[in-house]
Amino acid sequence: MTWSVELAAPTGAGQRLLTALLRGLTWLLFRAGLRPGVGVPTQRRLLRWGTRLAPVARGVRVTPGELGGVPCEWLQPARDNGWVLLYLHGGAFIVGAPQTHRSLTSYLARHGQLRVCALDYRLAPEHPFPAARDDVLAAYRALLAQGQPAERIVIAGDSAGGNLALVGALRLRELGLPLPAALVCLSPFSDVSGANLHAPAAGDPLLQAAWLEQGVAAYCPAGMDRRDPQLSPLYAELHGLSPLLVQVGEDEMLLRHSQLLARRAVAAGVDCRLELYRRQWHVFQINCGLLAGADQALQRLLDFLRQRGCPCPLS
Repeated sequence: MTWSVELAAPTGAGQRLLTALLRGLTWLLFRAGLRPGVGVPTQRRLLRWGTRLAPVARGVRVTPGELGGVPCEWLQPARDNGWVLLYLHGGAFIVGAPQTHRSLTSYLARHGQLRVCALDYRLAPEHPFPAARDDVLAAYRALLAQGQPAERIVIAGDSAGGNLALVGALRLRELGLPLPAALVCLSPFSDVSGANLHAPAAGDPLLQAAWLEQGVAAYCPAGMDRRDPQLSPLYAELHGLSPLLVQVGEDEMLLRHSQLLARRAVAAGVDCRLELYRRQWHVFQINCGLLAGADQALQRLLDFLRQRGCPCPLS
């Protein structure tokens, strides 16, 4: 089954005020610090600082670890249902870490009763393609080697992490390895060629084309076609992929990336669900625990997993 839905976030006065505040703070952080001209090490420190106060779901134990030789962060709920969600953070391939996305990963661990592995994959420019993709493959293979059935694994990611979830799954298919039960992409950066960017009427408070280009230039090997499916899964043959959920905000530059990806997935026979969230921006789900719209999106994510056999409890 395939379908597309449009959703509006709850619009109480308190939520409208909080939305405006978070939108402004996001704009300030990313315009001031995450842009060309600011060194990548400084960008990484600023993002860690800017996400430090994000709420972490209660009752979730957070421990450092490694999976397949790749550093990671395990988020363990008080009870788990036997499923593992391998989470790949965003950050234009150059910034981000498990800690910067802990609000989102801890929410999924608690409310889904999932064990979540937030992978600390290698970043560019120190480690260009295919280092990050290879880290995803190493971690997934390690889960299989530990006896975790593929039908109880989910690969999820946002932005650049959504790109890695897709190219990782495509590589698994190419290698003949069992595919995960589901793929989840939050505003995936599915086309690194610079094409198909959207100009939202309300503006994108987070993304800038110049910053995306900075990340892509650091990540992509010199001379490699940026439309190569290994870099831009939008141009891949998508047949045979796991059921796919794509969530995207109305006010973001990567809107068309999600829409075109979903259209191509449906044409290839993939069980794909596209959700468009009105008045939301890039990876708004990271504001879960604060914004009702972010909680709504993550609850729908868990509902998608339930429909694929995951025994996530109903909230």
